[in-house]
Amino acid sequence: MPKIVHCIRHGQSTFNAQYALTGTDPLHFDATLSDLGHQQVAETAPKVRDTAYELIVTSPLTRAIQTTLGIFKNHPSASQIRVEGLHRERLENSCDVGRAPAMLIRDFPGLAFDHLEDVWWHKDGEPDERGFVVEPPETVITRAALFREWLSARPERLIAVVGHGTFFYHLTGQRLQNCEIATLEM
Repeated sequence: MPKIVHCIRHGQSTFNAQYALTGTDPLHFDATLSDLGHQQVAETAPKVRDTAYELIVTSPLTRAIQTTLGIFKNHPSASQIRVEGLHRERLENSCDVGRAPAMLIRDFPGLAFDHLEDVWWHKDGEPDERGFVVEPPETVITRAALFREWLSARPERLIAVVGHGTFFYHLTGQRLQNCEIATLEM
């Protein structure tokens, strides 16, 4: 029996909205969902309401967690949410710099973050002129392969993964719009 993974890109973030207007990094660290992002999440929830996920995996970036909790707040599988850092977004901009688990637990007390390192986002290398350590594309490709292996090793057959556009491109080969769902068969 094949394993089915639904990859769900987060809703529009404040970073996405501002970047679309200016083309420059607005310095929205660990960006939250915009008003449109919350609307996209609300419109996506009914699409998965009747899907019996055995596991829901979310990135630790705030926009992904907000998307996860918004889509799955009244879902029967809501108790099966797991936070994982392996499928975080490629660190290219301010929005991709995360927050320490102690800060996340204050904002999202129903989720477990204790398995994450204090700095779980990309940190190896020299900072650019903005002070960010941009993650090389080959590192993201390696993480996507490791995440695929992690998913394959899981016992669940139907999994929802809420994450990010660049990462999902390296995982699935598809460029997803905000709150778009791609199916990955394994």
